[in-house]
Amino acid sequence: MKILTRRFLACAVLLGMVSLMAVAGNINRTGTAGAQELLIPVGAKDVALGGSDMAYTTGVDAIYWNPAGVARGDGVQAMFSHMSYIGDIGIEYGAVTVNAGDLGFLGFSIKAVNFGNIPTTTEDYPDGTGQTYSPAYVTSGITYSRMLNDRISVGATVNLVSEKIMSTSATGVAVDAGVQYNGLGVPGLKLGVSIKNVGPNMTFSGADLYRTGNTTSDSRGTQTYAVVAAPFELPSQMELGLAYDWKADDSNNLTVFTDFENNNYQDDIWKFGAEYSFNKLLFVRGGYNLSPNAPTDPTGQTVQLYDYSLGAGIKYNLGGVDFTFDYAYRHVIVMTSNNVFTVKLGF
Repeated sequence: MKILTRRFLACAVLLGMVSLMAVAGNINRTGTAGAQELLIPVGAKDVALGGSDMAYTTGVDAIYWNPAGVARGDGVQAMFSHMSYIGDIGIEYGAVTVNAGDLGFLGFSIKAVNFGNIPTTTEDYPDGTGQTYSPAYVTSGITYSRMLNDRISVGATVNLVSEKIMSTSATGVAVDAGVQYNGLGVPGLKLGVSIKNVGPNMTFSGADLYRTGNTTSDSRGTQTYAVVAAPFELPSQMELGLAYDWKADDSNNLTVFTDFENNNYQDDIWKFGAEYSFNKLLFVRGGYNLSPNAPTDPTGQTVQLYDYSLGAGIKYNLGGVDFTFDYAYRHVIVMTSNNVFTVKLGF
């Protein structure tokens, strides 16, 4: 009875997510969502694969991509990552996962966006006041994941989203959930489904939205009023992915990935990737993103921000600690390309 209940639960979650994917998506809403930092990827390994390994990602890497994969990790894992993003923006990320025994796996993560110092401008000083400010965008999350049986794992992450620009801020909650299924009747074939960034609207408020107005009545004098900011939605998305793992021999392994990302507020994306590993020590990766429905510019060129990505990694055991270093390069078509560096430790 217990086994049947678990299988029913897993199938219900899986079918529910696939059903949501069928009705989601609206290109007319492109660009209308906020909290875009939720869409900035983390981790050199997955970035090098173009984000295509949602069905395969495991351990601490899986927190961002598919929390169901966290339960497929080992012991305690820690991850530290830096990305040189577009416009001289830096993305700093740290995460840790812990095996809690029969309870499952727990994970904790934090992502911060470093905008640097931006000149302060006002209506009276459009060229700058001589002062600077730096927005503070931080996303922190807690993850729970567990194996339902030897094939099915599930997981969820609750993220606290905080955005602050000078004295104006917004706070929200975004939830990610996912399922991974290994064993689709073909050895090495894996399936993954995830839904990301689901939560209530966010709204900015704070002292910077207050204005001073003068009335025509001498009896009332100067009045202070607040500008009411419009609420904005989170950039929700859903993904369905497959991975096939082919072991040529004891030393050589090739894994290929494909993933469909359905977005409510931007064009849908097809993702493809491959990873070759030698002795589970050296890794070479590549990925490609394709947006068939993306609009075209006046020259007929498809408007797509990212296309191909490349990367490599090395994993080595140092006195009982698994040390991993990964690097990724993501090509940005119209801006400066991204470089990602990640260090992972396994205990």
